Amino acid sequence: MKVVVLSRNAELYSTKRLVEASKQRGHSVQVVDHLKCTIVMEKNKPSIIYNGTTLEGVDAIIPRIGASVTFYGSAVVRQFEMMKVFTAVESQALMRSRDKLRSMQILSRAGLGLPKTVFTNYSKDTDSILNAVGGAPVIIKLLEGTQGLGVVLAENQKAASSVIEAFHGLKARVIVQEFVKEAGGADIRAFVVDGEVVGAMKRQGKEGEFRSNLHRGGSSSIIKLSRSEKSTAISAAKQMGLSVAGVDMLQSSRGPLILEVNSSPGLEGIEKSTGINIAGKIVEFLERNVSKPKKRIQKDKINA
Repeated sequence: MKVVVLSRNAELYSTKRLVEASKQRGHSVQVVDHLKCTIVMEKNKPSIIYNGTTLEGVDAIIPRIGASVTFYGSAVVRQFEMMKVFTAVESQALMRSRDKLRSMQILSRAGLGLPKTVFTNYSKDTDSILNAVGGAPVIIKLLEGTQGLGVVLAENQKAASSVIEAFHGLKARVIVQEFVKEAGGADIRAFVVDGEVVGAMKRQGKEGEFRSNLHRGGSSSIIKLSRSEKSTAISAAKQMGLSVAGVDMLQSSRGPLILEVNSSPGLEGIEKSTGINIAGKIVEFLERNVSKPKKRIQKDKINA
């Protein structure tokens, strides 16, 4: 099997591990920078040119698309799909997962647990916004933020109103969420591959930090998920149409609450915390599907 890992940096931990896992299972593998791909559209002959050469004979791709290049990255994934190449992450699911508001609407419709969340069109009625999520303290998030950037904890009503007004003044879209105190600055990352949780870790923010992202100095440890946490993670990935996903959840008094469903979850934290060969699980998923007709996870109404 010829595998292509779509990544802008071959030295990143996740990229290197996917290459290693592919080679260990006897496959040829190439790292391709999706931003350097040229998409060629022609009647019955879609193709991709990379470094002056047409990519041919590719059996499967593993997209590692950064949030800042979602538009072009998803276009490259879509072109591979047009070429009948199997992808670990479908282009439509990738686009869907990167839209935080749309994601939460889909998960809410599916009846999955979420922190109370409000989104408005630059409303100046901040009191109504805050009251809708139960009042301060609240979490205020930029819709385009990643890895904990653009996330603010406002501890009282006045501070929350000031932050919301400041973001709105900059024409920055934000969502406002309830602060789940009992989570204690920690969250769970469940890694889902092909409808199964293959690994899970608990991430704890450093002292005085409400964000648990490892990029922000948080720590991680292996965790055994409860039945409800496992089923929530699997359902969330399915609703988003993602065969490979990192589902971030808070533990709360009313059950697991989904924060985000990540379509390009990093492998370093989860592999080092659990000791599980997650990269190998992803390659095994490709092997099971390359020779089979492509199965769609979601109905067309979910893709809308």
